[in-house]
Amino acid sequence: MNPLSRFSINQMTVRQLSLPALADACAGLGIPAVGLWREPVAEYGLDAAAKLVRDAGLTVTSLCRGGFLTALDPAERTRALDDNRAAIDEAATLGTDTLVMVSGGLPPGSRDLVAAREHIADALALLAPYAAERGVRLAIEPLHPMFASDRCVVSTLDQALDLAERFPADQVGVVVDTYHVWWDDRAPAAVARAGAAGRIHSFQLADWTTPLPAGVLNGRGQLGDGAIDMREWLERVEATGWTGFIEVELFNDGLWARDGVEVLEETAGRFASETF
Repeated sequence: MNPLSRFSINQMTVRQLSLPALADACAGLGIPAVGLWREPVAEYGLDAAAKLVRDAGLTVTSLCRGGFLTALDPAERTRALDDNRAAIDEAATLGTDTLVMVSGGLPPGSRDLVAAREHIADALALLAPYAAERGVRLAIEPLHPMFASDRCVVSTLDQALDLAERFPADQVGVVVDTYHVWWDDRAPAAVARAGAAGRIHSFQLADWTTPLPAGVLNGRGQLGDGAIDMREWLERVEATGWTGFIEVELFNDGLWARDGVEVLEETAGRFASETF
């Protein structure tokens, strides 16, 4: 088996590469798939980006990101819903069936995590049917608890599934991202729970290295540099019968400071050695 046949490079891993440069590098290295981000796609042009990846023969495994659905102010909530509908439309145009949802942190002045999650559920009830009409699934991504206050009140796979299971599996599922869930001893059972219900909509890899950088956001380690057993996680997800693409998504200032094609080649090599 070609070790890169299921490899998808998330655009953020090599954000220093333009979209055309990324497509060319993927062709040169035999990388079949990419995960895209809304901001660089918008900068290049949505229709132009869709044509570029289509002409390059690249599968778009996901679009990031939707979400940020915890606002209490009615005007802010309306803007968030409109932005998510736009993200769904963009995903459909790009030919991906998966929109990654980063749910949002606590509203200003609130300390109520449970209520914030209910606001997310209320928003999903409006967005899921809209997405389904356009052939797009919403994939709730739990983020490590260090992001609960400002980025994502959904911190575990179980919490993500508790939300997703209110909706049909072909409308709302979850992202299994090793960086965010590797620490949770309940995550293996949650992976099995998600897989049995057909709710694993995206599987992403990133390593955990310490010390974390200031601000912590850009601390995702290159595969093999940290504490996470990538092969074990692949086996865990595959045990559910899941056979989809595997995205590598790294936020890392050190990687971004290097030549992008060199980083892409290194990441592909690490993927092959760490997972197969």
